[in-house]
Amino acid sequence: MSRKPELRGRAARLARLLPTGRAQAARTPFVLLVVLLLGGGLIGLLVLNSALSEGAFRLDDLERETKSLTDEEQALQRDIDAYSAPDALQRRARELGMVPGGDPAFLNPDGEVKGVPSPAAASHAPLVLAPEALATVTAPLPDTAPGAAAAPTSTPASTPGR
Repeated sequence: MSRKPELRGRAARLARLLPTGRAQAARTPFVLLVVLLLGGGLIGLLVLNSALSEGAFRLDDLERETKSLTDEEQALQRDIDAYSAPDALQRRARELGMVPGGDPAFLNPDGEVKGVPSPAAASHAPLVLAPEALATVTAPLPDTAPGAAAAPTSTPASTPGR
């Protein structure tokens, strides 16, 4: 029978500080808890990292879409500026048969006429047709036989006040 020698003095005090066999068994749940906490932390970091990556991709897509919409807005603004330029408005008005107006007259609140109105300068205004009439005008006319009636031509009716 081997028996442990009895410790005395300083060695005995140190031996009392060391854990016994039962303390070794209590260490296992603690180690398991630490391992579970570390594993949970790593999984949490992985989920957080993937969420941040997904957000970064979404942000990149939104920035690209914002850039394309900004480019489209600028192109539309350039079109608006081109259509609203004075020379473009004048050209389109002439295409519609409009002419520059004469000197205007103004009415005071009491009904008195101020100024002398003058009519717009008469110029050869182009014929303005309805869209339905344009379809028949742009179609090629068939050759007419010598006895056939000629196609009627329309003259623009003058409208008072224009």
